[in-house]
Amino acid sequence: MFNRAVSRLSRKRPPSDIRDSDGSSSSSPQSVKSTTKWAASLESLLEDPEGVKRFREFLKKEFSEENVLFWLACEDFKKMQDKKQMQEKAQEIYMTFLSNKASSQVNVEGQSRLSEKILEEPHPLMFQKLQDQIFNLMKYDSYSRFLKSDLFLKHKRTEEEEEDPPEAQTAAKRASRIYNT
Repeated sequence: MFNRAVSRLSRKRPPSDIRDSDGSSSSSPQSVKSTTKWAASLESLLEDPEGVKRFREFLKKEFSEENVLFWLACEDFKKMQDKKQMQEKAQEIYMTFLSNKASSQVNVEGQSRLSEKILEEPHPLMFQKLQDQIFNLMKYDSYSRFLKSDLFLKHKRTEEEEEDPPEAQTAAKRASRIYNT
């Protein structure tokens, strides 16, 4: 049962991994403004490397960057195949984010914490419950603040200005005034 779930998980590819026959991304990154994609959902934000960069920048200012770093580490961990690499990465995740002595400890419920014994037999979904907790924490707390932050709004304004330069607006207004008089 577990192996079936893991194989199903590995078959699902996020939209960012889907490619056209020529190897290019199937969706044009320029067709939709990045801030529009980021505002659609936290999932969309986390699929975009630039979105992750901006979200990390925001979380760093809020002293909660460890949440997204933990989430990203868990995503990398799920993709691993080699048992030895999985053990090393599991140990690294535990020591960095979950142990009582962790340098970047994440805030998860006490009963959800892992014991070090489980690290000896790692499996791709061993951090899933904790990762889900952190995802929900980000989704219902940090993400909504990010969308209202100066960092996000400034990036959004910059995109809008690039898409609709002031000269084009002025020319359109002039044409409108000429023909509507």
